[in-house]
Amino acid sequence: MNRYVICLLCLLWYIPNGHCQNQAATYIAQHKDWAIDAMRTHGVPASVILAVAMHESANGTSKIATYLNNHFGIRGKNNSKHIRSSYKGYTNVEDSYTDFINYLKIHKQFASLFDQYKPYDYTGWAYGIMRGGYAQNKTWAAHILALIKKYELFTFDDRPADDQERSIVDVTKTGLVPSRKTHAVKKGETLANIAKRYKTTVRKIKIENGLSTDRLKIGQRLKI
Repeated sequence: MNRYVICLLCLLWYIPNGHCQNQAATYIAQHKDWAIDAMRTHGVPASVILAVAMHESANGTSKIATYLNNHFGIRGKNNSKHIRSSYKGYTNVEDSYTDFINYLKIHKQFASLFDQYKPYDYTGWAYGIMRGGYAQNKTWAAHILALIKKYELFTFDDRPADDQERSIVDVTKTGLVPSRKTHAVKKGETLANIAKRYKTTVRKIKIENGLSTDRLKIGQRLKI
């Protein structure tokens, strides 16, 4: 196989993978606030809510997500004239997020999870939802946990107070500078050195700011 063909194959492999990464980052930036609000109101980890939505809707690109605003694969009636589907239709995506929580609450096989697991126990919730019959695939929970870890969705979960206190102690001991709310990009700065400065990761910054590339502009303000 000649060098040109090898390069072409590598390019064809890289583009879809990079595209998927960008789709995921964009999806998280657009929907994380709903997941966090739902967590603080009802107790389901934001990481689990986001990961389930990403998994079931292919980061919002599936047909039922596109035509029915259904991001959680919940079945029901719809009035769509675009597709014939047994999945439920929603007026908007936020309604789909709300209905996911309601779905867990009204079905007894899931309702017990609210008392059994804390808002930061994403592993318990993922396996609990799977055991309740949300998905027939026995590897479903593993896929959800893989998404949570890959995109560090657990950073959106509310941690117990002692963990937060421990973080403060660690900062004091090590002399690390706590994250600020925003950072103005200066000439010559990259996402990598900004992430290093604030003791975070490039992926977290991209997700928080909905960035699809690593390119920055001087004066651009980033949420850290």
